[in-house]
Amino acid sequence: MRPPALLALWRAEFQNYTRDDFRADLLAGLTVAAVALPLALAFGVVSGADAAAGLVTAILAGLLIGGLGGAPYQISGPTGAMSAVLLVVAARHGLAGVWLAGVVAGVLILLMGVFRLGRVVSFIPSPVIVGFTSGIAVIIALGQLPNVLGVPHAGGETGLATLLSYAQDGVAADPRTLALAGLVVLAMLLLPRLLPSLPASLAGIAVAAVLAKALGWDVPSIGEIPRTLLLDQRLTADLISPALLADVTTSAISIAMLGAVESLLCGAVAATMTGVRMNTRQELLAQGLGNIVIPFFGGVPSTAAIARTSVGIKSGGRTRLVSIVHSVALLIAALAAGPLIAEIPLAALGGVLLVTAVRMNEWESLRFFVHRRLWHALAATAVTLLATVALDLTQAILLGIAVSTVLFLRQASAIVVSHEPVDPERLAPAPEPALADHHADTRVVYVTGPLFFASVATFLDALEGVASSDHLVLSLRGMPTIDHMGVEAIREVIDRQRQGGGDVQLAGVQPGVAAELERAGVLDHLGPKRVHWSADLAIHAVQRERADEGRARGGSTTSGTLGRRAGASASG
Repeated sequence: MRPPALLALWRAEFQNYTRDDFRADLLAGLTVAAVALPLALAFGVVSGADAAAGLVTAILAGLLIGGLGGAPYQISGPTGAMSAVLLVVAARHGLAGVWLAGVVAGVLILLMGVFRLGRVVSFIPSPVIVGFTSGIAVIIALGQLPNVLGVPHAGGETGLATLLSYAQDGVAADPRTLALAGLVVLAMLLLPRLLPSLPASLAGIAVAAVLAKALGWDVPSIGEIPRTLLLDQRLTADLISPALLADVTTSAISIAMLGAVESLLCGAVAATMTGVRMNTRQELLAQGLGNIVIPFFGGVPSTAAIARTSVGIKSGGRTRLVSIVHSVALLIAALAAGPLIAEIPLAALGGVLLVTAVRMNEWESLRFFVHRRLWHALAATAVTLLATVALDLTQAILLGIAVSTVLFLRQASAIVVSHEPVDPERLAPAPEPALADHHADTRVVYVTGPLFFASVATFLDALEGVASSDHLVLSLRGMPTIDHMGVEAIREVIDRQRQGGGDVQLAGVQPGVAAELERAGVLDHLGPKRVHWSADLAIHAVQRERADEGRARGGSTTSGTLGRRAGASASG
């Protein structure tokens, strides 16, 4: 009997596990905890909750999702992208809405795992993901303006509304908060170059907190950190109502899609770094279960974090114990250093998030789009970015997908139709010498691209300049697909040529196109002898028919009487 997937993953990870492996996991877990602590506190605040909620989320996600996940390297917790979405939900429905949306999202992610729907996220185009990520970065940066500038929070559910509010009311910045945030930004930019092994964000926050305390600056701080995993403010049964459930359903779908996308993308990146493939089904099951449980402790929805996962891998982590050690270290920090954490200025967390917002942008993808002049990708990215800032996640992704689809259809509908007279010098020798000159009023029409509703007009317009008395050879080797309107367009061309005294031969018809033409009766209408492998064979068939007609009239039709037309190649 085949063991469950999770049991098989555990066996593969811990088979022949040694003391050296444990030492590597322990050090990697402590390193990840040092990086995760300031981020957990900051993302808890920016989610519309508080620092304690972010800390509880990171601890429980590391234990539950890390222990049950589909790969040994995934580190889950609150993230910037998720926090920006939750901030909008909190503004609309309060913390109860955030918690309930997280539970519903967890159920949806769990179902995606049960029914193996992980591949659904691959239908979201990469420019949409890039635009959404960049939009989230803008929202995070805008959301930190109150903490960094030392001003009250502006009204508005979206990033654009927040920015317009500041522009309208004006801003009087507090130099103390600006100095603290700037100190943390400098630390995060310079310390990695000078002391690579030192957690730059944690060091910057520590220095900022000490400075504020030493100078007696009265600036907003994190506040009390409860020494428990079960927060006073958490989801309880009395907060759940049908009305609230209906209100947060759309947001829950957005959270579920974001959670699944981030987790699977993180797994793909980490798999490239380690060579260990992630079990996507097990990962979705773990993410779903974790997000169902966490709100009942007062935490916010979580997902796999690429930055923390990368730190664990680069620090030498080998198994999922890295995630568990990181959670235990965060728990010890909350219990033992709660009073110290409470003194951290919010401006310092704002500095962390400003740097995080800049770093989370998909700069490499944007440079690739620009360098390769992929203007369609840039257009979809820009639309999604603006929609993310001005609207919300669901609308931004839907709008981005719609724009990508329209742009793709525009590209897919591009069809090239060219018609040329036969060049006798480049035409393959006729099977019968007597047929060699019967091609003067034969034109070859090359069709490249799909012939469907969006390209039919282009196809017909291109043939307007062809006389109806000409004998046409439609070379369709470059036509991969055809729809009903395309079939009707070809029938229309056949009828027009026959009414004017000409005719049509088909050449190089692809199997799928031939099946559609046969199903619609076009091949029967045309005649089976008028479908050929190549344009050469089709031209010779026209010559043979013209010669037969000439002999039937008791004479011959030669190129001398009809004249020759210069042209290009007639090969299909």
